[in-house]
Amino acid sequence: MTNSTRRTMILTLCATAVVATTMTASPPAARAADGQSTPVPQLDWHPCELPAGTAGPAGQECATLPVPLDYSRPDGRTVPVAVSRLRSDRPAHRRGTLVVIPGGPGSSGVQRLAQKGAALQEALDGAYDLISLDPRGVGASVKARCGIPAADRRLVTLRSWPSPDGGIGENTARSRRTAESCAANGGAVLRSFTTRNEVRDIDRFRQALGERKLSVWGTSYGAYVGAVYGQTRPGRVDRLVLDSTGDPDPSRVARGWLENMARGAADRFADFAGWSAEPAREAEGLRLAPRAEDVEPLFLALAEELDRVPRDSGTPGVPLTGNGLRQALQNALYSDRAFPALARLIQEARDPEGVPALPPDLTQTIPDEDASLMVATICNDVRWPGAGSGYAERVAADRVRYPLTAGMPVNITPCAFWKDAPSERPARITDRGPSNILMVQSLRDPATPYAGALKMRTALGDRARLVTVGQGGHGMYLGNGNACGDRAVTRFLTTGHRPAQDTDCPE
Repeated sequence: MTNSTRRTMILTLCATAVVATTMTASPPAARAADGQSTPVPQLDWHPCELPAGTAGPAGQECATLPVPLDYSRPDGRTVPVAVSRLRSDRPAHRRGTLVVIPGGPGSSGVQRLAQKGAALQEALDGAYDLISLDPRGVGASVKARCGIPAADRRLVTLRSWPSPDGGIGENTARSRRTAESCAANGGAVLRSFTTRNEVRDIDRFRQALGERKLSVWGTSYGAYVGAVYGQTRPGRVDRLVLDSTGDPDPSRVARGWLENMARGAADRFADFAGWSAEPAREAEGLRLAPRAEDVEPLFLALAEELDRVPRDSGTPGVPLTGNGLRQALQNALYSDRAFPALARLIQEARDPEGVPALPPDLTQTIPDEDASLMVATICNDVRWPGAGSGYAERVAADRVRYPLTAGMPVNITPCAFWKDAPSERPARITDRGPSNILMVQSLRDPATPYAGALKMRTALGDRARLVTVGQGGHGMYLGNGNACGDRAVTRFLTTGHRPAQDTDCPE
């Protein structure tokens, strides 16, 4: 599963003397996540050095947390994990520490905190010190490289879009060579990129801070990580917010999330169609059709035309193909704010004299380290069906049922050829544990559709309450402009109050 299709993707500790000492001084020894005693190092905090163009809130600090490469060998090799914190700006109001878990796999928690820290401080009124980390493989944390060729590291090739005729031969060959490259070059570090290890690293961070419990806000894949943390360490979680969640079925994690994106795109497209058919779009040059029901046939016809004859774009050497247009749609469905750029791209592609300006996600070659991570986490967590298990047939059926995604969500991936079996079973999310979970979910989510979130809700039973936001988009809290949903999450985090039963927020 990805947070803005990986691009966003992919964003204090207290001022009183007693709490500050607690947060910076590490205990001489603590229990490792698997029950073995291991020293927890003291963190050396310093101002963050964020990527160009990322401006974090004043006071955001960063450090490096050494974690065991293999938690079953806590005294063995350690690897660095980048961590970040933002102290409460109202320490007298502080009630605990909130860990912000980003989506992905592949999103940076350090950047997520930079992007959301100020909004969280304002919304939560100083109730929390805010922390986050870069999962293994991300940002300043330990990296691994598969050695994936550059041509295979474009978003439209990392995603298994079938050929225009629906064939998967090229996808199969690419998936095989990617898996073989990862097996040859990734090593033990790549094999350590798992959800369970991210959970362990979060808990080691908690130990290093000297905190007894953490509250959690996890979004998208980060919501699954948060659910696993709450399931496996129920005594370490205070309040848990799961924002935009997928189906937690342990036999289908990652694979099921990807498959569900076909349903998600179909659910969400109606919002784009309605917006692009509004008369107000006429003056903007972005009205695609006079009626909302005409937009999907128009889009599908254009994608098929680009399948046959790709168009030269404003980026030399990178034409706009049908699959490129479909991928642009996937990206744009995450937020209404992306609708104008998608409509403009469609208009430029329809104009015989137009030169489509491609969004950056379609023109960039993803760095090998990032591409390797994106592949590894989903393949390491659970065994996928092998190459001879009917991928072509599933693609053919999905292309008919969900033409907007053209079979990509059910297509073959490198996981079908992955050399290493999962080292552990995925966690099973159950209704056993504290009743301290609030879910927030849009009704028309393109990445983690509502149907999948309902399965998470069912699995959690009375442990959770669900706030359904009656709009589209992915990532609800402080993300898509629904004041009702935001109020529900803020109230829960600051007061502990949850609705007595599942509830709806109007659009």
